[in-house]
Amino acid sequence: MTKHRYANPPIVEAVCEFRFEPGDWDNAMPGLIWEKVKEPFSKRRDVHRLDVRLVPGPNGAEQRVTQEPLLRYLRDDEKVFMQVGPSLLSVHHLGPYSSWEEFKPLIEQGFRAYCGEAMPKGIQRIGLRYINRVEFPGDRIELEEYFEFRPFVGSTLPEDHKSFILGAEFPYEGERDVLRLQVASTVPQREQQVALILDLDYFTAKPNSVPAEEVGDRLEQAHDRIEEVFEGCIKAPLRSMFGEVK
Repeated sequence: MTKHRYANPPIVEAVCEFRFEPGDWDNAMPGLIWEKVKEPFSKRRDVHRLDVRLVPGPNGAEQRVTQEPLLRYLRDDEKVFMQVGPSLLSVHHLGPYSSWEEFKPLIEQGFRAYCGEAMPKGIQRIGLRYINRVEFPGDRIELEEYFEFRPFVGSTLPEDHKSFILGAEFPYEGERDVLRLQVASTVPQREQQVALILDLDYFTAKPNSVPAEEVGDRLEQAHDRIEEVFEGCIKAPLRSMFGEVK
């Protein structure tokens, strides 16, 4: 597939997350990891991550919410940051997004630092996710003009719908990996606008299926799949809106 470059990509957040089989974690680990990533992540901050799970209860499944303490390391502009915990590493790039060529080395730097200090026993899950936000002027758009991936309501339902969410999961590599695709309406930032979220999440479906030495290649593969599916979702008018660079 042809590679596309955009002057104004719609990415509001890109995130790569690793979930590990815990090793011998202790309270010194976050500081030791930070020493290896202080360039460029010069700021350090305590944060908490909400973990929502369904657990069996006397009256059926119950929702349990816990807080997971994490350390966040931030670049000076705070647009790029890393989070670490006993079994977690995530690297985030908020908009404006620069490029994969700049983002991937930061992911690999964090991965090497985490594995070098925490020495996890395995990788349960790797996920690469791109969240895109697209805004249109006016209070109504024709989705078929901009999107290949869109809701279809048939001929007997009203053509106008105020909000929607649509998703699909696509297996890759013999179902070893999955790409989860969602498009949904969202609240616009200003009046007289229509706003949509296009969310692409490529992740390993089988725990411990990726050895550490193959992580770089798997990340490249995940990014290629995301690019392919993203381009398959949109049409030429959207590419023009994003400022496609010929």
